[in-house]
Amino acid sequence: MTVPEKLSALRACMREEGIDAYLVPTDDFHGSEYVGSHFKCREYLTGFTGSAGTALVLSDSAYLWTDGRYFLQAGRQLAGSQITLMKIGQEKVPGIREFLAEHLTAGQTVGYDGRCMTYAKAKELHSELEKHQIHCKGCREDGPLDLVGQIWEDRPPLPCEKVWQLEEFYTGRSRQEKLSDLRAAMKKEDCSRHIIASLDDIAYLLNLRGSDMLYTPVFLSYLVVEADRADLYADRRAFPEEIEEALRQDGITLRPYEDIYREVRQIPAGSRVLLDPASINDTLWTSMEHCVCVARPNPSILMKAVKNAVEMRHMREAHVKDGAAVCRFIYWLKEQMKHPDAAHPVTELSASEKLLSFRKEMESFLEPSFETIASYGAHGAIIHYSPTAQSDIAVEPRGFLLVDSGGQYLEGTTDITRTIACGPLTGKEKEFYTRVLRGCLNLGAARFLYGCTGMAFDYLARQPLWEIGADYNHGTGHGVGFLLNVHEGPNSFSYKIMQGRPLPCVLEEGMITSDEPGIYFEGEFGVRCENLMLCVKDEKNAYGQFMHFDTLTMVPWELDAVVPDLLNEREKELLNAYHAKVYEQISPYLKGAEKEWLREATRAI
Repeated sequence: MTVPEKLSALRACMREEGIDAYLVPTDDFHGSEYVGSHFKCREYLTGFTGSAGTALVLSDSAYLWTDGRYFLQAGRQLAGSQITLMKIGQEKVPGIREFLAEHLTAGQTVGYDGRCMTYAKAKELHSELEKHQIHCKGCREDGPLDLVGQIWEDRPPLPCEKVWQLEEFYTGRSRQEKLSDLRAAMKKEDCSRHIIASLDDIAYLLNLRGSDMLYTPVFLSYLVVEADRADLYADRRAFPEEIEEALRQDGITLRPYEDIYREVRQIPAGSRVLLDPASINDTLWTSMEHCVCVARPNPSILMKAVKNAVEMRHMREAHVKDGAAVCRFIYWLKEQMKHPDAAHPVTELSASEKLLSFRKEMESFLEPSFETIASYGAHGAIIHYSPTAQSDIAVEPRGFLLVDSGGQYLEGTTDITRTIACGPLTGKEKEFYTRVLRGCLNLGAARFLYGCTGMAFDYLARQPLWEIGADYNHGTGHGVGFLLNVHEGPNSFSYKIMQGRPLPCVLEEGMITSDEPGIYFEGEFGVRCENLMLCVKDEKNAYGQFMHFDTLTMVPWELDAVVPDLLNEREKELLNAYHAKVYEQISPYLKGAEKEWLREATRAI
């Protein structure tokens, strides 16, 4: 079917259900950052293949909201589709809830598949539309309200890849120990049950990993934990017999994935159930309206954010391996720029593929941790740009190539951004690279009393830009998981309190956070400098427990882009000390010309 034909078929389903507007988000049943092919209903319906966007279908019109990364791509892919592109953040472009309130009337109904919307988002939608007496419907009495599924004839099945055990050698703690801590947190809330839908929390608690989601080694599942038992709702075919038996010995029973909705309705009325509204989907939450739903963040969020000693040691190892791969890539790129081949140029996509090939050569590498951002020249000013076949351009021997990438290793998860000089740079490019680098160095060198949140540090990264009236429009840092999500809460660096988001948490020993200031000039270039840092204890004295950050990322900065006169003496010392450590850690992995390049790239200034 063409897109107009799909829209027509969907509208027929809407009329049968008495629905006046139907929302199709880009989400799975678990609030995951990345979704598998089975869940790409929005892509199937609209033909737009970007990773972010929400479709809205009315009786006589259709719309797609997406962000600046995809304006050009969406414009091309929606041509002739009868779908209007809504550019998020642009002047006079309303949000979805505002749009619905303006275009529907009292008594009309908005529908959506409640499994594909978290309870927190659904609650916001309901609250806004109820003011206008507009109804919301997320499921039928007898099942899900998956209208796109009704017209999708060749829909891919739910993923069912093999689940594997991440040994205690890597995790440092058994699942029994983790579940014991979780049950202690449940007891504090006086809850008899805790239901978990977030796939990374389940994988963390059970020391299991899978391949059901791109970039994140998790598996489709729900987990219901009680005081003396637990039920794991997942596809049994994904579990080797020895893992199922090990789970059974630990008091965990495998149950069919789809049974979760029916079985939660059988929980005794009035039971206190601990639920995280940010990850439990709307259908699952409303299936427990007969219970006392205690809305709290999953206790495992903080548990997995605070890496233990074993995880910390392995994360250091992962970053050395990853650093060697990235260093080899930078050397390769610079050699290509010395003798560019006009017939077969390096492009953004081919550079991404080459970087992946170097990572694949490293022992225990599994997969990328997110889609590589390789953005040359003006593309570097698009903060979350990732090259596509349509947008791919050649990398020329001048200016910057911004590469934001990461890997999943058995030893942990990496995330690094380097802005690489491909040849001669302008004075403006050098000045702003130096200012961004100063912010990264200063934040990385912070020493602080225990009790600080990420809000206390953001100024360190922004000050070199703020002093000349410049800034960047994104947070300075996010938490990172251990062989899990590359974007993980609750730790972060940001001076803003965002509406609807939890307050910043206290930085604990063992938390890993990115340090990534940047600057972006539309139509010109972008700069971002990113390292991952581990929070560790420093001295304890009469004033309290001091803390500092250990930098994990081991790749040199771009000295050809640095203006030494813009660095103070302390910043020069920080840069030189970091480069000395990079050479010490990475040089054993390199040979010959690569090693000589690293020596020059880490020279003292």
